[in-house]
Amino acid sequence: MGADRGPGFYGLALECAQALWLAGRPAQALLLVNRALSADLAGGEPAPGRWPLPYAAAAWIMQHRHADHFIGNPRRHYQHLATRMVGPRQELRTWRAWACWALACLIFPEMPADEAQLANEGITEPHPDEIRKRLQQLGLEGEAAVWQDVWYPLSTAAPLSAR
Repeated sequence: MGADRGPGFYGLALECAQALWLAGRPAQALLLVNRALSADLAGGEPAPGRWPLPYAAAAWIMQHRHADHFIGNPRRHYQHLATRMVGPRQELRTWRAWACWALACLIFPEMPADEAQLANEGITEPHPDEIRKRLQQLGLEGEAAVWQDVWYPLSTAAPLSAR
């Protein structure tokens, strides 16, 4: 797609994420979901209407991956992604990474944060209310609700390890 990061890029990233999921590569599928969330969308494009912002897809991949398929530590991955974001739409992309981080924390409560980075860089992990507020301010129309519709049921359920 070259430098084009618009709706076509968004749809292609999601299609590639699905192909990687079907190939048994959940960690790589999550990376392509990240790429989709980095697309330059203004709202109202055909692709996002056809394929909603992939917060539910990210959670689904994390929840349904086979135990023998590599997933890494999504909590740490999204922490690093959020705190090292550069490039266009940096602030929005940072808050989207924190939104996925919040999902990963609920799905994998046993996975540790990068405590050294938090301490050394003075990073405070954001509260979900702050994430929702920032997605409302910076994201596409309805984006905060899309994320909250995924986050809230996970936040009120028993941890996956207890189910």
